[in-house]
Formats: sequence, structure tokens, C-alpha cells
Amino acid sequence: MRTVTLNNGVEMPLLGFGVYQIPAEDTEHAVSEALAAGYRLLDTAAAYGNEEAVGRAIGSSGIPRDDLFVTTKLWVQDAPAQDNTHRAFETSLAKLGLDHLDLYLMHQPFGDVYGQWRAMEDIHREGRARAIGVANFYPDRLVDLIVNNEITPQVNQIETHPFFQRAAYQDLMREHGVRIQSWGGFAEGRNDLFGNPLLAGIGEEYGKSVAQVVLRWLTQRGVVAIPKSVRAERMAENIDVFDFRLTDEQMARIATLDTGGSLFFDHHDPEIVTWLAKRRLDA
Repeated sequence: MRTVTLNNGVEMPLLGFGVYQIPAEDTEHAVSEALAAGYRLLDTAAAYGNEEAVGRAIGSSGIPRDDLFVTTKLWVQDAPAQDNTHRAFETSLAKLGLDHLDLYLMHQPFGDVYGQWRAMEDIHREGRARAIGVANFYPDRLVDLIVNNEITPQVNQIETHPFFQRAAYQDLMREHGVRIQSWGGFAEGRNDLFGNPLLAGIGEEYGKSVAQVVLRWLTQRGVVAIPKSVRAERMAENIDVFDFRLTDEQMARIATLDTGGSLFFDHHDPEIVTWLAKRRLDA
């Protein structure tokens, strides 16, 4: 597995396995299959409701802890946000059955972001999270967080796929030392991604599927990807993307697919902001 180096020197796998929208009852088996296929980066979140299942799969895998890179995410916290972030972190750690995380992300740019981030900085300084970062932060929110705090996020996990490519934003993040990570790399199949003739044509040149072309396109750009599947054969296919390289011309053709906008939801939309910011977890 190829890796990238975060701004604090931590090595992170370039390709991992995500468990978003995998039901808790199916997650343990899926993660076990993913680990058997060779994945070592696992991505979950408190909001996904499957941290315990991920933890069980890790515990039964027999894989040394130091060989794994485990990410989970903090949901929006009530006041006092700083205290509650510490509580939420301990809850996630206990559910996962771990004594530390490799990456802890703030899931949404809402609520008392600064109180949450101060707690995450403490957790990082204590060595309980080797790296910390954010998710779904747009450029203005990310830069504001950077210039007003001591620790620059190591990662920003954002919607990134062929129809919303985020190239200019990736350049801005690179300037600040923040690594881009993709969620929704396959756009959940929207815009008929898996039937796209341009992507399919490129795949035929290498004997690869559209999914493999997309993952190679992401990772070749230096975007950390976390594809999800519950099928072992698909997991094996998704990790098999480092034996070919797209040409500059092919990368340029894929760039023409960019629509410049989200296919899911806009974090600037007041209705979306209200819904996300008011949602609370039972845990």
C-alpha cells in the first residue's frame, strides 16, 4: 500500500476502507473481509453507529495495532463543547476497543468549532490521536480555523469525485499543508458514473473497471480514498489500482467531467446547516 505523509510526519495509507451506510449488523463481517483483502486504513464515525462493529473486527483480526490506521469522527457537540468533545472521544475509543486513534476528524463545521478543536488539540498533544483534522470544511471555514489556532488540521475529508473534483481547493489545502481525503469517491453512482463512456473507455485500455479508474484518478492526484463495499470481490478489485498509471491526457479528459458543484448537499444551505447542526447522537 502506498502512503502519504501528513504535515506532522505521520504516514497515512493512500487507499482505505470506509463503512458509511453499512448497517451495524453487517459492518464486522465487511471490515474483516476488507482487512483480509489488504486494507489497513479504516474510516468510521460516531454518527455512523457502527464503531463497535469496527472494533470487533479489528480485535479478531490478529493484525498488529501498529499496522492499522484507524479514523473516526466527532459529531457536533452541545455546550460546553470542549468538555463534551473529550467525553465523545473517550466514548468512540471505548466502542472501538482501542487506546488511541490514528486520525480524529471533526465531522461537520458547525457548533462551537473552536471549543471542539481546542479539545482535539489537547487529545493530539496527549498522543491519544496521532493526527487530527476536519471534514466537510469549505475553504473559508478551513482557513479561518488554521489562522486562529495552533495546530493546522492534518486532513480535510470532503466530497470529491469525477463530477466534483475540488482541484483548486486541493491546491489551497496543499499550500496550508492539509491533506485532502475523498468521501463519496464514486458519487454513489449518481450521474450514471459506472456507465460513463469516458471512464469506461479509459478502463478498457487497461483492463480495469470504472471504479478502478476512479480510484486510480483520485490516488494519482494524491487524494486519499476510502471506497466502501460489502462484497469481498469488489473490495479486492478496489484495492488493485496501483499496477497502472493514467496518462496526462487521460487525466485531462477526466477533468472535463467536473460540474463544479455537490451532488449531495451544500454546507452553505441554511436548511442543511440547521439540520446538521441540530442533529444529536444518542451516544
